[in-house]
Amino acid sequence: MLDRFREECGVVAVYGHPEAANLAYLSLHALQHRGQESAGIAVSDGRRVACHKALGLVADIFTPEVVGRLRGHLAIGHTRYSTAGDTLLENAQPLFVMCNKGPIAIAHNGNLTNAGEIRRELERDGSIFQGTNDTEVILHLIARSRESTLAAALREALLQLDGAFSLVLLSREEIIVARDPHGFRPLAMGLLELSGGRMCYCFASETCAFDLIGAVYVSEVEPGEMIIVGPNGMTRQRYTPPKPCAHCVFEHVYFARPDSLVFGRSVHLSRELMGRLLALEHPADADIVVPVPDSGVPAALGYADESGIPYRPALIRNHYVGRTFIEPTQAIRDFGVKLKLNPIRHLLEGKRVVLVDDSIVRGTTSRKIVRMVRNAGAREVHVRISCPPTISPCYYGVDTPSKRELIAANASVEDIRKFIEADSLGYLSLSALQKAVDDERRIQHCYACYTGVYPTELVNIEELSVPKDRRW
Repeated sequence: MLDRFREECGVVAVYGHPEAANLAYLSLHALQHRGQESAGIAVSDGRRVACHKALGLVADIFTPEVVGRLRGHLAIGHTRYSTAGDTLLENAQPLFVMCNKGPIAIAHNGNLTNAGEIRRELERDGSIFQGTNDTEVILHLIARSRESTLAAALREALLQLDGAFSLVLLSREEIIVARDPHGFRPLAMGLLELSGGRMCYCFASETCAFDLIGAVYVSEVEPGEMIIVGPNGMTRQRYTPPKPCAHCVFEHVYFARPDSLVFGRSVHLSRELMGRLLALEHPADADIVVPVPDSGVPAALGYADESGIPYRPALIRNHYVGRTFIEPTQAIRDFGVKLKLNPIRHLLEGKRVVLVDDSIVRGTTSRKIVRMVRNAGAREVHVRISCPPTISPCYYGVDTPSKRELIAANASVEDIRKFIEADSLGYLSLSALQKAVDDERRIQHCYACYTGVYPTELVNIEELSVPKDRRW
């Protein structure tokens, strides 16, 4: 509804707990912000693998009765946001198959930039695909491998992939997790101590999932690393040498929950520092600092603290807006934004406002929010953005518009200011963003959306810009 980038999914895995499915469900609930279109859990008791998935929100899909039927001590889970036209049950994850390696379930966060090329080769050799998501390619590569063990077959498959992937895989007896050699998407490991000194191993896209189930964060799954957890314990191995790190910086700008550690760093700390640096780079003569909720809140707190201008949460977000709603018969101007946000007039009337947001994509929503603040009585509206101008699409697991739709790729800052009808507009510089995520000394993040310089060799960029349901 709002003009935002969309993260495509979150993954979790649990090994060694008698209620593994319940822990996976709770973990997915904590990761609901990473995808709201479908969710699924696969579970094993050491003999039988079962899977349940559906379109919708985690809490609606996994009722107590459903979770109660998913019995076993190891489980994986997935919550998903798909690109346009791709909200299909056959694309919901985990994907589950029976093959020569036994029953396998897999879930994946990221985007494989050479998936189309691999898929066409597999189809020429007779492979049959059920859906349109790139994760299915991995299953075919595993099934075709002549390696005798699942871990070895997975390693062989991963070495053929290009792009971003943090994945979790479940067999009858093992959980295997792996991360691409650049480390684009996050994946963390935690431990939950059980009675008798036994340990439950947990994995999740963000550490906020561990907080909910009482697990303790241990470390990141390293780029190029595979971790196998089974009856014989845990083994960590490099399936390929790591390549130059390219952690997605937008995880810290917008995607992740502020209470998470992502890439080993506090998201809230990064965002608050973005706001502080933004105040130094783009000061404003104003009366109040107002965040665009929810992702603009930490940066607005930092801006207010650094500038000395009072912080006021003058925009209230409605958290209960679903994907569909009944519009009134008579058209209401900017209805979609009004459904999501509402101003507190007495905080805004007569005030010079610094409006802090995390990004501008097309600019249409920013203009509507500026108008909303003005209509509530603000005398001036100064927009501050806690990242650099976004000029390029992402091909590593983020649903972004094409370059021609990104306003910053086609207009100057002054032209954008006029379009969104702000009194002034300031973006955080790239160097300040690098400082905010502690990336000054050795560049370890991907900044392609701000620079147009991609860290991998992309395969057929024109193809990658096509919605996934029409890609093949």
